[in-house]
Amino acid sequence: MMLAIVFGGLILLLLTGIPIFAALGLTASAILMIVEGDIDGLGDAVYVHLNKPILSTIPLFVLMAQVMIRAKVIDDLYTFANTVIGHVKGGLGVATVLACTIFAAISGSSVATALSIGSSAIPQMKRFGYSERDALGVVAAGGTLGILIPPSGPMILYAIVSEASIGALFLAGIVPGLLLALMFSIYCMIQARGRTGIDAPDWAGWSAAASAFRRSVWALLAPPVVMGGIYLGIFTASEAAAAGSLYAVLVAVFVYRNFGLRDLWACAFATMRTSMMVFLIIAGAAMFGHAITLVRLPVGVTEAVTGLGLGPIGFVMVVMVLIFVLGMFLESIAIILITTPILLPTMMALGIDPIWYGVLLMINLELAMITPPVGMNLFVIKGITDAPLGTIVRGAAPFVAIMIAGLGMLIAVPELATWLPSAAGFGR
Repeated sequence: MMLAIVFGGLILLLLTGIPIFAALGLTASAILMIVEGDIDGLGDAVYVHLNKPILSTIPLFVLMAQVMIRAKVIDDLYTFANTVIGHVKGGLGVATVLACTIFAAISGSSVATALSIGSSAIPQMKRFGYSERDALGVVAAGGTLGILIPPSGPMILYAIVSEASIGALFLAGIVPGLLLALMFSIYCMIQARGRTGIDAPDWAGWSAAASAFRRSVWALLAPPVVMGGIYLGIFTASEAAAAGSLYAVLVAVFVYRNFGLRDLWACAFATMRTSMMVFLIIAGAAMFGHAITLVRLPVGVTEAVTGLGLGPIGFVMVVMVLIFVLGMFLESIAIILITTPILLPTMMALGIDPIWYGVLLMINLELAMITPPVGMNLFVIKGITDAPLGTIVRGAAPFVAIMIAGLGMLIAVPELATWLPSAAGFGR
């Protein structure tokens, strides 16, 4: 009953349209006023959660993406992918997925990925005979990879709330992310062969491919700078974020030479706004977690699930269905902050690896980006194309099925997520 009251009240507040951090804070305050008669403990709870050096990764990764977008480093990515694979039937779809995959490893944002790649890819795909529905669907789905492929903003947030290793989570997302990208690409090629009217541009030649590679090499090197440093033990996650930001600025200033102090100021201002929004949400989550702990809600959930006799796999499958439904109505950040504090004690009691669960959660949040009525990528694509929302939803529908299949594969074979962190020495 307590779970229904707390969860229902929070959902109702979110449906009013107030910010996530305010809904979390108000819910926490209401619980404490009812139970304790005051809200004295909220300040300490917020301080404990915000006084963590690892939080510096958030603004640093945001700054890295902002600089590379503003300096137009990203524009060369799609050109390179299109030059290499675009001449194959269905190759434009594969090129779009490839560009989304690389950009996701730079920006950490699904929305930014769909927006940046879609602006170039959609007109090109339609020009060579792709239906509007198919072109929109590929970009909407490819953009979701920003949640799973590191550095991922939602992944960092989950790591902070669950106190899991960010480095391990980053590595755990690589294989599943590349696997989903491969599944998307295979579908694009099969889909193109079943469509009439889809043309493929002529092969541009090795010299054009080499030229496109040279132009895009600085963008292609960004993910190895970040992840390679973590994997080799050179950087911590915070240091890797700083190195990535510095790398982006140096490339923009000295290689592209289109980035000045005004651009740096604009990027810093955008980074500040985005980061402060996230920090406010973390503060609200700290209040919410403190309140539900006081009323022993996580303990109650653990006892209820244990009483059902569900094993780890049964519990995970039930949770995945729950999160899939929530994803139709709530934003990714809200889902992480609402569900993780409640479910984490149960996961620990059942011996569920929080790294494996974190990757499952990220894939489910990818689904949330392209499932109506609150799929953010759907609205981003609509914003840059003015296409009917129904057309975008129909185009993305096959990719929803692919992601559900990928989720099932990861549940059946957890090593797809856990192997790389284990090989790198995490958890030893």
